[in-house]
Amino acid sequence: MSATDLARALVAGLVAAGLRDVVVCPGSRSAPLAYAVADAEAAGWLRAHVRADERTAGFYALGLAKAAALRGTPRPVAVVVTSGTAVANLHPAVLEAAHGGVALLVLSADRPHAWRGTGANQTTTQTGLFGAATRAAVELPAGTDPAAVRGLAARAEAAALGTLTRDPGPVHVNVGFAEPLVPPGPWAPGDPPPPLAVVAPVASAPEPALPAGRRTLAVAGDGAGPDAARLAVAAGWPLLAEPSSGARLPGALTHPVSVLADATADGRAARAERIVVFGHPTLSRPVSALLARRDVEIVVVSPTARWTDVAGTAAVVTPALEVSPPTPSDTVWLQEWQEADAATARAFVPGPRERAARALWDAPGWLVLGSSTTVRAFDRCVPGAQRATRVAANRGLAGIDGLVSTAHGLAAGLGEPVRLVLGDLSFQHDVGGLVRGDTEPEADLQVVVLNDHGGSIFAGLEHGAAEPELFRRFFTTPQGFDVVAAARACGAAASRITVAAMADRLAEPVRGRTVLDVGLA
Repeated sequence: MSATDLARALVAGLVAAGLRDVVVCPGSRSAPLAYAVADAEAAGWLRAHVRADERTAGFYALGLAKAAALRGTPRPVAVVVTSGTAVANLHPAVLEAAHGGVALLVLSADRPHAWRGTGANQTTTQTGLFGAATRAAVELPAGTDPAAVRGLAARAEAAALGTLTRDPGPVHVNVGFAEPLVPPGPWAPGDPPPPLAVVAPVASAPEPALPAGRRTLAVAGDGAGPDAARLAVAAGWPLLAEPSSGARLPGALTHPVSVLADATADGRAARAERIVVFGHPTLSRPVSALLARRDVEIVVVSPTARWTDVAGTAAVVTPALEVSPPTPSDTVWLQEWQEADAATARAFVPGPRERAARALWDAPGWLVLGSSTTVRAFDRCVPGAQRATRVAANRGLAGIDGLVSTAHGLAAGLGEPVRLVLGDLSFQHDVGGLVRGDTEPEADLQVVVLNDHGGSIFAGLEHGAAEPELFRRFFTTPQGFDVVAAARACGAAASRITVAAMADRLAEPVRGRTVLDVGLA
């Protein structure tokens, strides 16, 4: 069968299984898919997004998939790339999707299998390129019968969504195309194909009920969601919620890291009898130490098949919980932690980074938090607020790569203004994520760069004790990088401002792509 037939069958099968967004990178071997996606978009089947750089495209697709999940309609997003190194450039985004549980479909074009190992141009072994990171890997050699593709496409999307496994993540579909790569004519696909639904099994196990009256701490990491806060408040538990958890809602501690560190020092934390964990906590060593304790009951709540239990201390892992109303002793326990949080707030002296975090937390709209010191500044000082349900981050592997592209994709997927806050090194890693092709629609994205001229995260780690010149060169790695000039070169409006000016600038509506370079050092 021809490359055109195979590409059209794959697009139709993916649309039938629920695909609605495809990110396309230019390439010759992947051209059959580009033609098919273009025609499917013209028919109203899906929405295409074109990005020139594969690494950026992968994270842009990740942002689109996050947007679908945040809207409550999780769908996989596909990214189309040509053969060779183009596929390898997706690896960082695939890894983040793997550890963050994001439904990402990699559609990589390949040369005919017989060309492998022959020295043919742009030909390598693409099968298994992403190793254990994918939830499934599907191989469609050149000449595959298009009639068999519909079922394979449904299996790929079900694997990406974790429909049957409760384990969402990336899926790699590697498609061999032989010449001719240009269709004989346009495709008029007509009405969308009938849906092919893969139905999730119904859980039958009852939700465990936790009895009241045990001194309990709730820890909510990234992706925990607002239910974590609802349960903690209903049970009367002190709630230590990371800022990207979706649970930094009213009732959560404002200064969880400091309060927990003080409670560990004065013995209050040692009196805890139970820890309930939601999401993927990653930000602080005091929390990691708390979750490693073997003298308390650790209950992990995870709706997916993956859960956080680094130290192997969990006694129960459950997709959901029932809680009991608090007893008088629960109320006293909660008040102890709330009073400690209030005392910390009175003594807290915010630095410029924390003042910037509070200004951004108070601003309206969607907020994407960068990694490293940026997200930790929010963790130290932002109060529980309803805006916490409009916060996102890449905390799967918590890298500093791809943040601009992720936020750009999130803005396009949500159709709403998005603010990204990150450090200057993170911005430098992904400044190309600001670029928009001349034929692509504009997104409302504001990037706030907290610029301390280097990697300040290391100063708070054991490496901060290194010899000063070694520390500066090999860890903070200061760069002679002009944020404003780079942003403008990528087509964004940009300006330098101070922390004191942030509140006024953040009150302005986000229109188009803008960058604020906020000096901290």
